[in-house]
Amino acid sequence: MIVPPMNRKLLAILAVDMVGYSKATEIDEAGTIERLRAIRADVTDTAIALHQGRIVKLLGDGALVVFDSVVDAVICAAEIQKAVAVRNGGLPEQERIVFRIGINLGDVALVDGDVYGDGVNIAARIEQLAEPGGVMVSGTAYDHLQGKLDWPLDFVGEQHVKNINRPVRMYRVRLDGKRLRRTLRQAMPHWTRTAAAAIVVLALVGVGTWWFFQPALLGAKPSVAVLPFNNYGDEASGRLADGLTEDIITDLARFPELDVVARNSTEVYKGKPVDARQVARALHVGFVLEGSIQRQDGRVRVTAQLIDALTGNHLWSDRWDRPAEDVFAVQTEIAEQVSNRLGGGVGLIQTAGRAAAKRKRPENLNAYDYYLLGTEKIEEITVADEQEAIALLNRAIELDPGLARAWVELYHAHGILAGFGINPESEIKAAADVAEHAVRLDPGDAEAHAVFGMSLSHKGDNARAKAELDTALRLAPGSSEILTFYTGYAARFGEPERGAQMVDQVMRLDPNYPMWTSNFFGPAYFMAGRYEDALKMLERMTPDNYDHWRWVVFGGSLAALGRMDEANAAVRETLKQYPDLTVESMINEVGLSTSERSRFIETMPLAGFPACAKPEALAKLAKPVRLPECEAGEAQPLGQP
Repeated sequence: MIVPPMNRKLLAILAVDMVGYSKATEIDEAGTIERLRAIRADVTDTAIALHQGRIVKLLGDGALVVFDSVVDAVICAAEIQKAVAVRNGGLPEQERIVFRIGINLGDVALVDGDVYGDGVNIAARIEQLAEPGGVMVSGTAYDHLQGKLDWPLDFVGEQHVKNINRPVRMYRVRLDGKRLRRTLRQAMPHWTRTAAAAIVVLALVGVGTWWFFQPALLGAKPSVAVLPFNNYGDEASGRLADGLTEDIITDLARFPELDVVARNSTEVYKGKPVDARQVARALHVGFVLEGSIQRQDGRVRVTAQLIDALTGNHLWSDRWDRPAEDVFAVQTEIAEQVSNRLGGGVGLIQTAGRAAAKRKRPENLNAYDYYLLGTEKIEEITVADEQEAIALLNRAIELDPGLARAWVELYHAHGILAGFGINPESEIKAAADVAEHAVRLDPGDAEAHAVFGMSLSHKGDNARAKAELDTALRLAPGSSEILTFYTGYAARFGEPERGAQMVDQVMRLDPNYPMWTSNFFGPAYFMAGRYEDALKMLERMTPDNYDHWRWVVFGGSLAALGRMDEANAAVRETLKQYPDLTVESMINEVGLSTSERSRFIETMPLAGFPACAKPEALAKLAKPVRLPECEAGEAQPLGQP
């Protein structure tokens, strides 16, 4: 019998499925199916049709789609993931639909409208290794994508996948790295467009001599690989090592300024002696984190160290020795401390980036460099530095309008200027505008939600403000920065004690907390009645860093502790800078809670602040809050005879 030749074709195969489908249907089958149906109708089917894809097979929680063009397949996948992320932004976690997508380019057999062959199998296996909300492509797809795609592709290693004899190269589409603007790339010099290696920059930081790789791409970010922690104990210690490795990767991945290699790419190094430089070259990262665990005599001992990707030098290390009664608590504590030490705006990796950016010639600065330099200026907390920060961040946005992090930092700079009394109305409006834009650009950015929440609070919308800050905490529950922002607003939500407890938590997570955090910690302690702690925080700053809030907290705390001479001196200094400041002006600030007003009324008169606002100030308010003695016409300062 002669078997007719099969109809074969080179196609891009896209495999997609929903993360956690079985659990979701177990909890709410009807709701999950309806949400999936709505996403297919509103998002996936439309995107597939727009990019000339053909659905070959629909499953309960996924689909198999083929495209003639692998470029169309990747663009379609990226647009689906971004659209779904936006839909999820306002939903409770249990109602969110999250997809994994894998794409392969391969030769397939077409039989009765279906597709068969290794090319299909590889796409399905790649999809299973993709991160939730992410897109992974094979090496064959990558080879056809170079120069044709606007999203960066990060090599994550070679993987052995089930039923495929040869290892498969895998690349992650960096959706969180922001889509690069083609017009800008085309306008750049040829060598910067085609550079595939990283540039090496020498930067001196407090911990020693730093080197780091910075990809020659617009808006490129530092990258780190977390190797499996070595186990020097029993089997139980091995499980703890695995859990700690995974927790650190998860926690670091919440920092949008970092690219973190997925665990399945580093798992191949488990239990093997490795050279960090070789790992860095294989995974295309600038930093490698490694560590070890040993459980002995009822104690758990953990070490961790950050390693230079070029020289193999240790840039930072720390160790922990904890009782082993609750290993999961130990695992959580150490993972949070490591991630907060390395990641975030004040972490070691971004600090290295700032130092490197300062050593570059101005003509060589890219969008991310300007962003780093801007964030450094913000932390100086002076009028001149904030104004310079705004100029640097606006330059970053000119180069890459999609760099959501720059919009987030603009919020801080405008907000600080408003606190100094520099065109407060226009600065507050500018802060609110950039915060809202940051959330629209990146709904998955925890800090974008945090600053948007803070801006809403300054408009008096505390219900929505709390919802945004709660969203930020859900997105990054172990982030010391997000916790820091929340501390300054907990009292506004009627939770002053929670705000103070959050300050204590941040100091445990990051004992090296930077000076700017005192802006939040001082008022948080003050509103909880912890006056000594409030003063300790404010004393870490200089009076040049104080806005009118910090002066009121400083003077009020001194008075509450009976240090009247110092309190009166603080009031005199405050009134030199803010001559119209009164108890009434403070309690009429937008968005204050009853507990905040009560704290000001309790402490400001003791310090000697004037009580009554000027009539022209009150005339601007629709419903001013008045003090009884002011309504009665007593305009003398309270606390004085």
